[in-house]
Amino acid sequence: MRLLTINRRARSAAIGGGAAAICAAAAAVVAVLSGGPGGAVGSSASAGLGHAAPVAASGATGATGGVTGHASGGTGPGATGRAADPVSLTGETTRLIVPDVIASVPGGVSPADLARLRRLTGVRAVLAIDGARITVNGAALNVLAAPAAALRPWTPPATAADAAVWSAFADGDLITTAKAARSAELVAGSSYPAAAGVRTRLTVGAAALLPIAGVDAIIDQARGRALGLVRGLAVLVNAPGTSPVTLVSRVQAALGARATVIRLVPAAVSTSLPVDAAPSAARPSSYLQLFRESAARYCPGLSWTVLAAIGQIESADGTNVGPSTAGALGPMQFLPSTWRIWGTDGFGDTGAPDIMNPFDAVPSAARMLCADGAADGAAGGGQRLRAAIFDYNHATWYVDEVLTLAAEYAGESA
Repeated sequence: MRLLTINRRARSAAIGGGAAAICAAAAAVVAVLSGGPGGAVGSSASAGLGHAAPVAASGATGATGGVTGHASGGTGPGATGRAADPVSLTGETTRLIVPDVIASVPGGVSPADLARLRRLTGVRAVLAIDGARITVNGAALNVLAAPAAALRPWTPPATAADAAVWSAFADGDLITTAKAARSAELVAGSSYPAAAGVRTRLTVGAAALLPIAGVDAIIDQARGRALGLVRGLAVLVNAPGTSPVTLVSRVQAALGARATVIRLVPAAVSTSLPVDAAPSAARPSSYLQLFRESAARYCPGLSWTVLAAIGQIESADGTNVGPSTAGALGPMQFLPSTWRIWGTDGFGDTGAPDIMNPFDAVPSAARMLCADGAADGAAGGGQRLRAAIFDYNHATWYVDEVLTLAAEYAGESA
């Protein structure tokens, strides 16, 4: 059974955490490469993206979104040796990743820079991005470019799961934010004059939530380079098991004193999350409702945002239901052995609990988390909640990633 995925809206917070809430300080990183003043290390700032360079512009060419970090085993439903298997969307391997730091180096991020960053303790993924300020239909737009397989894991879940967006992206179309489309009077499916390193026409493919606040559009890397976007403009770094403050210092040391490094997530992950006290009588019709109702009915005191974050990280809200490399199945990625203990008929369903049915799987996850103390919320400094998430998947970075994404959902629903 399929449910509608969580529908999310863009946020304008400067420091927010989560894939959809990267701060507008990214623009300060871009300013370094385009000759403008650089932002302070670890600070946030606001500036415009550099203008597109000529097509022959030099710079780094590498980009990666691969994730190979391993958890330390475990017996929870997601204990597959890592947080979750890659989500297979139209043949691509994608993962939900929360970028922790963005950095730039004058002249562009080089393959050697990327190699040094990947070797840093705790780093699970890096992504080099191209970009520039270009003109489309007479309006200036801040555009980033990377290959779909690398960029897609870093986009907000609603965007990552939208096959139509990525089909248009693969065709070389421009994917804009809804705000940019309105301000530039752009209509999906139409083409417009564009001025970058070259003058051409660009087709607007769709409007979607994008990974960096202050960025108006994304485009495939090959198309972006044909347009003359600045290569190796910046790099995103994900290291969920490392203190963001420590990560900033490590990235700064790896890239050198001339680099600009900006933290994108809070210094401390919060366990103070919203709780829905009263369940409704209606059967959920979307994953958002399912997470809310499952928390309220099957684990009163548990924040629905924790279920939402786990559901998104484990299966992209039922997009990838396994089996994982360890045999985990369903939208909440239970191992069959764990399912035999916690499998639950939810929301009035009858018969044997179905590991593939979200109306059974999400309540079952809520029950397991509840038994581990997740309903105690922030009690004891939030350690019971952290321990419950850790039991779901035995990795500290997984706990931090769940809580960071949960905080993002909480902010978006406020």
